[in-house]
Amino acid sequence: MLWLTECIYCHGFVYHLSDGRLKCSSCHKKVSKEKVNKIITLIDAFVHNETALHVSKRLNISYVSVQKYFHTFRSLCSVICEREYEAIRHLPCEFEEYFYLQKSKKNQKQAVFDAHNFLTFDYNGHIYTLLLPSLQKYKQQFFEDNVEDAYIDTFKKFKRESKLIKLKHHENKIVDFWHYFEKQILPYKGVNNEKFAYFLKEFEYKFNHTHNQAKQLLIQEYFTL
Repeated sequence: MLWLTECIYCHGFVYHLSDGRLKCSSCHKKVSKEKVNKIITLIDAFVHNETALHVSKRLNISYVSVQKYFHTFRSLCSVICEREYEAIRHLPCEFEEYFYLQKSKKNQKQAVFDAHNFLTFDYNGHIYTLLLPSLQKYKQQFFEDNVEDAYIDTFKKFKRESKLIKLKHHENKIVDFWHYFEKQILPYKGVNNEKFAYFLKEFEYKFNHTHNQAKQLLIQEYFTL
């Protein structure tokens, strides 16, 4: 396996120590083979969209531990996405806004306050997302003032008549990403506001890369923390 013959930090030659660890001949860093294999196995499961619960059962690892690793991976996805955006932001793009609401709430009119609104940009085939401010913090105030119905009607009208759009074709990478996002987030049965941005960036990252690319980039990013 590649990670047992090359240093995960600098790709230098590694040799085996008597205590079972690996040591790099270039950067001299030491690492446990078991830990490296565990992390890379978890990254592989993550990029293949396995849930933390499924992975914890399959690998007999604490669910809490897998969750913590997956949160770290999502944070790294965000870092990589922002770095890639800096490299392409000068390119021409198309964009469109999107309202995501979990399936179980779609028939609840007041659930509009729980929707996640984000912009989706297409830079020559590379997708970038920008999460817009949540309406949830205004929810209680609208209810207390008894104006939630008026707001909901205005919001629906806005979606019909004033939808932000700069798309040349209906079938495009942006629409493909929305379909992908809806499918991949479904198993989580709702994501709270604090974590939604991380999941959005996770799926942006996975959409822009093959499984192998996503895995290798995360391995490199993780071990250079």
